[in-house]
Amino acid sequence: MTDRPPHPETTASGTGAWLRRYRAAPTAHVRLICFPHAGGSASYFMRVARQLPPKIDVLAVQYPGRQDRRHEPCVEDIGGLADRILPELLPLADRPLALFGHSMGAAVAFETARRLEENGVEPKVLFASSRPSPATVLGGNLHRSGDQALIAEMRRLNATAADVLEDPAFLDMVLPVLRSDYTAVETYRCRPTHAAVACPVVALAGDDDPQAPQADCLRWKEHTRGQFDLHVFAGGHFYLDDHADAVLRIVTERLT
Repeated sequence: MTDRPPHPETTASGTGAWLRRYRAAPTAHVRLICFPHAGGSASYFMRVARQLPPKIDVLAVQYPGRQDRRHEPCVEDIGGLADRILPELLPLADRPLALFGHSMGAAVAFETARRLEENGVEPKVLFASSRPSPATVLGGNLHRSGDQALIAEMRRLNATAADVLEDPAFLDMVLPVLRSDYTAVETYRCRPTHAAVACPVVALAGDDDPQAPQADCLRWKEHTRGQFDLHVFAGGHFYLDDHADAVLRIVTERLT
């Protein structure tokens, strides 16, 4: 679940250590906060920032341990990530906030939404992409497995171009991050099990995703006291790469 070869960071404006803004939107009516997948980085959402209309201010979360934060230790706990992201978002709540999380990012976005609501900020909507419901225990032991097991998982999910997986320098950079992120993913437990947010939830899934079957994605409806919708696209765990235009139309319609 890693990025394609990293995008340059020079196009991101400074918004502190945790957030990246790839396109200014000073007149935006709503802010969309994007949470990357395991092994991913903020730059995965560069295309989102550039394609959404300027009425939507797009900010992508940059987890520690990657790209310009590569010298910082990773956070190996979903709740711990949400705890540290929360204070970065509260000052941005002068405009409505929406959250979009892909894979691991959907769990981080859900836990962040819970914390926002506990602090009196109800997100406009939570988009949960390629991730079973929070109550679904993924478990697994990949974070304790050898490098070859992690590489095999990236191949299985079509997470990274095959030729890049033959590059030792790339693997040296990404495998420690991926292992740390899988620790967070595989040890995450939603407490209480059926915790729910007040905001609407829109689940998005690929119809051939081995990691997020549609039945498990449908269970996101148990985690909202608001409206729930499920959109299914042809493809696997990274269906988003092939259906970005359709997904962004859904996001735009919900936010504007």
